[in-house]
Amino acid sequence: MNISEVSQRAGLPSKTIRYYEEIGLIQPARRANGYRQFSEADLHRLAFVGRARSLGFSIEDCRSLLTLYEDRGRASADVRAIAAGHLRLIDERLAEMQQMRQTLADLVNACAGDARPDCPILADLAAPVADSTAEDQTPK
Repeated sequence: MNISEVSQRAGLPSKTIRYYEEIGLIQPARRANGYRQFSEADLHRLAFVGRARSLGFSIEDCRSLLTLYEDRGRASADVRAIAAGHLRLIDERLAEMQQMRQTLADLVNACAGDARPDCPILADLAAPVADSTAEDQTPK
């Protein structure tokens, strides 16, 4: 398969496939004319990485997952550890997003949204950042 065919079948842009080759996730054969020649195994690897990336796994996690996938002697605990670590990151991001949402909702609710110039949203955005070092020096 050439890159346009594997791109269509894997559902990935050609540019992404070239990048994955550049960083060593795939290593397609080369024809005598220098063009890439993708195998079914390459297509499978690309689809695997594409699916993992769609779940938010990092490139390094994808590399590790591919290595584990290809290792028939792998321990599923190793795969689970990578997935669990990623799940923790997602949970942390969700908590941060919920906090951001709540703060913004409070600011929107506090703003009259009328013709007056005073606006609690702008006031909050312009407020100086709290000095976290003062909290760190509090006796325990």
